[in-house]
Order: sequence, then structure tokens, then C-alpha cells
Amino acid sequence: MHGDFPTIVGSVGVGLLLLAYLLNLIKRLSQDSKLYTMLNVVGAGLACYSSYLISFVPFIILEGVWFVVSLIALIKLSNRNKRARYRSRY
Repeated sequence: MHGDFPTIVGSVGVGLLLLAYLLNLIKRLSQDSKLYTMLNVVGAGLACYSSYLISFVPFIILEGVWFVVSLIALIKLSNRNKRARYRSRY
């Protein structure tokens, strides 16, 4: 057994991923929203860390890639919002 800490961290991470997915499915949260992307970044990061703690390589790869892709999407979304705010000023 690996202990409670990895289980708690992983459960919170997976819970955030599932929450984002559910809210998107019921049309309460757009996949282009900052909140949706943040839920994916944090959820995947926590799930990846939990997998690392228990040395489960397949999920380290899966969640690590999910984290990186979501982080890139968040950066692009933030840059797009900054450009839109800049244009609206001038």
C-alpha cells in the first residue's frame, strides 16, 4: 500500500478533471474558458504528482502530457485575452 497522501492528491486531481468534463458536457462551462483550462491544469498536475508518488509510469506520462497540453492552452488563452484587452483600449 502506498499510503493515504497519494490517494488523496490523486482523488482531488481526478475529481477536478471530472468536474471540468461534467460542466462542459452539461454546457455550464465552455472548453475555451479559463476556468475549464485551469481545472485541467491543476487536476492533471495533481494526478501526475500522485502517480509519481506511487511510481506508476503509464499515468505519469498520461497526466504529464495532459498537464503540459492544458498549460499551453492556458498560456494561449491568457495571451489572447491580453491582446483583446490591449486592442479594446486603442
